Amino acid sequence: MPATPATPPPALRPYLTARHERLWDEADAFAAEDVAPRVARMENAPGRVEREVAALMAARGWFAVTVPSALGGLSAGHVAKMILVHRIARVSAAAAAILQATLIPVGALWHFATWEQKRRWLPRVADGSLLLSIAVTEPRAGGHIGGIETTADRSGDHWVITGSKVHIGNSHLAGAHLVIARTAEAVNTSQALTAFMVESDRPGLTVADHRPGLGLHGFSAGRLDLDRVRVPEDNRIGDIGQGLAVAQSSSILYGRPNLSAVSLGVHEAVMAVTTARLKTRARYRGTLSDLPVLRDRIGAMESRLRAARILAYQSVHLLDRGLSCDGDLINAKYLGHQWAVRSVQDAMELHGAHALDGDYVLQRLWRDVQHTHPPAGTGEVQRIRLADAALDEDCVQWSERLAAEVAWARPDPTAA
Repeated sequence: MPATPATPPPALRPYLTARHERLWDEADAFAAEDVAPRVARMENAPGRVEREVAALMAARGWFAVTVPSALGGLSAGHVAKMILVHRIARVSAAAAAILQATLIPVGALWHFATWEQKRRWLPRVADGSLLLSIAVTEPRAGGHIGGIETTADRSGDHWVITGSKVHIGNSHLAGAHLVIARTAEAVNTSQALTAFMVESDRPGLTVADHRPGLGLHGFSAGRLDLDRVRVPEDNRIGDIGQGLAVAQSSSILYGRPNLSAVSLGVHEAVMAVTTARLKTRARYRGTLSDLPVLRDRIGAMESRLRAARILAYQSVHLLDRGLSCDGDLINAKYLGHQWAVRSVQDAMELHGAHALDGDYVLQRLWRDVQHTHPPAGTGEVQRIRLADAALDEDCVQWSERLAAEVAWARPDPTAA
């Protein structure tokens, strides 16, 4: 599969600045030089958590791409975040998943933490000494936030947290976890949950052994068990009862566009592999790419890819501009996954039996793209949210409430 740098397509030029284009080139070079040589090892050792690539990305400050420069970050915004995840995912969706998984709790801290908390946590993310996870999903409730059973009980100036979380991205790399727990029972979900930062070395916190998934080999998405873990009041992020807002806003503003970027990278890789195969495979005094029936399939794949690319970049461009775009972020994640899955299946069929060879790249791409469906809401969840928008129901627009601040450019109001 080609890992060589490519210039941004003309259709993306309206969304990109000169800085974005430099970052595009930097991400492509990184993917080719530092990620591609490690892909085979990651695939051949699915039980191993990939730490080297994470360290290399941390050294570049990419986990703080949306953190303001005053806190050591790149102050680059959401289009920049899209570029990094997208371009790395072309070469390794697992490496891109490592990056995107920490970017979600980083966004939550920026929007909900106090300035004192931001100065405590975010500079360490920016200098690469700390990776984060966000822990919402549970064994029984799954992604149903209202069904969260993990509890946090007040004990003096501490909180005592008990429960379990599963499918936690970067569970084995994170030095701290943003945990959503139940702090009240007899109220609506919108008031029952609270967010807490829980350091990975706190007594009572256990990270289960890494178990490889279907795809994304090298990426850890594991289980946390919390047995009366005590955290100080200062580790509470946001107000008591604001945990639902922390989880939902992070999912919409960060999780969904991040996953659309992963899907897009896989989609582009599928197209590159498939067109290269058809153009070089001899058939009937020409090549497979000369056959109209196959060109029809390739044309459909290209159509989906172009549409997915525009949806993904347009949505984060709107986010950077502080415009209302929750529905666009949701749609980009939903259709980006759907279209990528369909193109991967087309590619498998266009390759025939060759696609079934155990070490062929298409098998990795097919497995990896399955992982962009459940996180941040399945397709059914996305369609329900889009129906809310179509029916003009009164829904919170997180892009208006939070992203409109252009957060990474805003100065610290507490600074002297």
